[in-house]
Amino acid sequence: MMTLKKALAITAITLTAMTASAQHTLFDTLTKPKLISDQFTFTEGCSVDKHGDVYFTDQPNDKIWKYEMETGKLSVFMDKCGRSNGTYFDKKGNLVTCADEKGELWSITPKGKVTVLMTDLGGKQMNGPNDIWIDKKGGIYMTDPYYQRDYWTRKHSELDGQHVYYLPKGSKTPIRMTDDLRQPNGIVGTPDGKFLYVSDLGAQKTYRYKINNDATLSEKTLMFNVGSDGMTLDEKGNIYITGKGVTIFNPEGKKIANIPNTDKWTGNICFAGKDRDILFVTASKSIYTLKMNVKGVE
Repeated sequence: MMTLKKALAITAITLTAMTASAQHTLFDTLTKPKLISDQFTFTEGCSVDKHGDVYFTDQPNDKIWKYEMETGKLSVFMDKCGRSNGTYFDKKGNLVTCADEKGELWSITPKGKVTVLMTDLGGKQMNGPNDIWIDKKGGIYMTDPYYQRDYWTRKHSELDGQHVYYLPKGSKTPIRMTDDLRQPNGIVGTPDGKFLYVSDLGAQKTYRYKINNDATLSEKTLMFNVGSDGMTLDEKGNIYITGKGVTIFNPEGKKIANIPNTDKWTGNICFAGKDRDILFVTASKSIYTLKMNVKGVE
């Protein structure tokens, strides 16, 4: 006859096996991320274009790089890019970047022509645009934390805090969307445009907001007590965050997997390749790829 203690032990083992199985459905846990290159100083802001190729930044060296997924070719897309950090492609194929040298947002065509979308907030310089997500209307959600850069001449913020902003399409004036975050950083929206995820890296928390018809945010919900430098989503609604490797949470906010790396810090991630099933990871001086069993969303 099975004792209660033994039954509970079996149940615990079964639940552990079920959790491990859930992890195995996302990627092969026996396969380590593939190192592509470690020639950089600090990689960030990766985004994928319509061909599945990845553009990412090496902010200390003021460069944007391009990695062609099919050929493995690595090349400099732009030198002297306004110290661009986070990036995102718009519907026209322009690369929108957080050029935090002067607190601006840039739009860069495939041929490298720059249009400055935003320069300031009522004459005051932004803290340092960090990460962005563009909605279906062409509006840009932007996190604006303050991280003192060694290439700045200023030594303090001109603003009253660190917030999330929204730049309507065609406007040059960002609108503040939050007022209670400590240091917002990673940001990503759902493909249906209903929800926005924002990481408060300073408070080590990640929230979900409802996106209203007028682009304002409401129904702030705590997803998990972990902050993130960058974020992305897969087709199942799982949330991928960065920092200590890549950690994956399900849509309910439960941790289901972690992809470790040997670098000090993982900055950003995106799904790349023609089928959007290759996870591209920027991690300090390196970039990595990992074949996934799920696809990313845009």
